[in-house]
Amino acid sequence: MQNLNLILIILFILFSFILHLLGLMKLISVFITGPILFFSLFLFVYYLNNRNRFKGFKN
Repeated sequence: MQNLNLILIILFILFSFILHLLGLMKLISVFITGPILFFSLFLFVYYLNNRNRFKGFKN
């Protein structure tokens, strides 16, 4: 399941990157594509940072 999440996040990054390239060619507004690309990269970093976190000892 973790590999599926990682693959989906990477596909979302590729999609948002292509969308941002369209924005740089002035086909779509950059004000829309910029935050989408930022959000996809933020999700990727958040996922990589949060998956091996120590959650404490169970009682």
